[in-house]
Amino acid sequence: MTDDDLLLAQRLADAAGAAIRPLFRKPFSMETKADQSPVTEADRAAEGAMRAILGAERPDDGIIGEEYGEERAQAARQWVLDPIDGTRSFVAGRPIFGTLIALLEDGRPVLGVIDQPIAGERWIGAKGRPTLLNGAAIRTRACSAIARAHLATTGPAYFTTDSYLAFDRVRAAARDTLWGGDCYNYGLLAAGHLDLVIEDGLKLYDFAALVPIVEGAGGRMTDWQGRALDRDSIGQVIAAGDPALIDPAVELLQAA
Repeated sequence: MTDDDLLLAQRLADAAGAAIRPLFRKPFSMETKADQSPVTEADRAAEGAMRAILGAERPDDGIIGEEYGEERAQAARQWVLDPIDGTRSFVAGRPIFGTLIALLEDGRPVLGVIDQPIAGERWIGAKGRPTLLNGAAIRTRACSAIARAHLATTGPAYFTTDSYLAFDRVRAAARDTLWGGDCYNYGLLAAGHLDLVIEDGLKLYDFAALVPIVEGAGGRMTDWQGRALDRDSIGQVIAAGDPALIDPAVELLQAA
């Protein structure tokens, strides 16, 4: 990962935002995918704009995108794109969705961007560097006990029956729980406004960009067994602003 990669990731975010903003709270076409999730012309236009840049400037790198699939699957470097994480929020006119851009090297996330193109908020994380929000370094906050933690998750429908029971043990132990938010929750956690995010059912394009952002701000992200996240992770995710929260969260999630 180089400085040129960081600059490129920001230009990808600029291109996605330029495709999204004209359609926000305006008429747009929409379909329902096989998994019953919505996809809009803004999703497709934003991913298409990013892929065009990558095809011209990084022709040897792989691409994994939510809307248009995978290219060059065996490449050591892969760009992971979610043009609108939180499409339901976009459809409803709620500016808490985000464009997610990640770079994987040998399967591990080394660069991540969350871009909220309506509010003009951009988080940038890169391995070995501090996370930036609109150019200023940010930090997570200290919170070592789940009983004091502000917990967030996108919604109960994303869990299986068993995984929701596991999540509910953490929810019952936490100070309070915020529902909804998709990727925006992880940006809030990195900036010190939330303590814990726990989710199930995520795809690689839902979480890859979040790892460098959370960890560059002093937090930690793992799966539900406490293992580092990579290309092969199954999508059960814990993000903790204070790394001390990971072990008690794992213990509650794995309790018989």
